[in-house]
Amino acid sequence: MADVNAARDKQPHPRPTLLSFSGIDGAGKTTQIAALQRGLTDAGTQVLLLSFWDDVAFGTYMRTELGHQVFGGDRGVGQPDKPVNRRDKNVKRWYMTLPRLVAYSLDTIRTILAVRQARKTWAAVVIFDRYIYDELANLFPGGMLTTAWARLLLRWTPRLDMAFLLDADPEGARARKPEYPLAFLKQNRQSYLALAKEAGMTIVPQLSESEVSLIVMHEFRKQQPWVPIEIPAPKPRSERVRSRAAGARR
Repeated sequence: MADVNAARDKQPHPRPTLLSFSGIDGAGKTTQIAALQRGLTDAGTQVLLLSFWDDVAFGTYMRTELGHQVFGGDRGVGQPDKPVNRRDKNVKRWYMTLPRLVAYSLDTIRTILAVRQARKTWAAVVIFDRYIYDELANLFPGGMLTTAWARLLLRWTPRLDMAFLLDADPEGARARKPEYPLAFLKQNRQSYLALAKEAGMTIVPQLSESEVSLIVMHEFRKQQPWVPIEIPAPKPRSERVRSRAAGARR
C-alpha cells in the first residue's frame, strides 16, 4: 500500500504553478523561498525547487572557473564576517558583451526546455531560485544593440505564473551578503526595476522579512487561489518594529 501511495503522490499534477524569485545579491531570496515553501508544504502542497544556476544555466562550472582565472575574483559566498570580492557579472568591460550575449542566449534555450519539463512535473508548485531575468538584468542599461538583444531574449523567455522581484536596499543587501561593490549593487537594482516593468514582474517593496513573506504568500493566494497554502498570522506591531530595528542595526 505504501508503494501505491508513493506512486500516486508522484503522478503529474494537472497544471503545476510556476514562479520565480529574483533580486540583487543579498535581497533575501533564499529566506523568502524557504518561507513560501514551508507555507505550501505545511498545507500539503508538493513543491519542487529549481536553482537556475545549478539546474538550468549552461556550462556553469566552466563559466565560473573561466571568470575566476580571467578576472581573479574570490570564490565562495560572502558572509557578514567573511566578505569576498567577486569579479564576474560586475565586470562591465566591452569585450565581455559578446560572451555574455552568447551565454545568456544558450541559457534562454535551456530555460525554455526547463519550463517545458517543469510543466510536466509531479509537483503542484515549481519555484525557480532566480530565473533568466537575473541574467538579463546584467544587460540593462546597455548599448542599443545589447538592449535590443536582451529584449529579444526576454520575448523568447516563457512567462511564469508569477515572478517576484524582491526590492532591497543595496547597503543592507551588501551587509548581509558582501560579495560585490556597493556601486554595482545600486546600478544592478535600477536594472532590475527597469527589467521588471518589461517582464511584468511583481515588485515586493523593501520591508522586514516577515512582512515580505506575508506579501508574497497573500499575492500567491490571490493569483493561485486553488493551490493550498498556510499563511502564518502577522506579528504584532511591537515585534515588527523590533524586527525592523534589528535589521537596521545589521
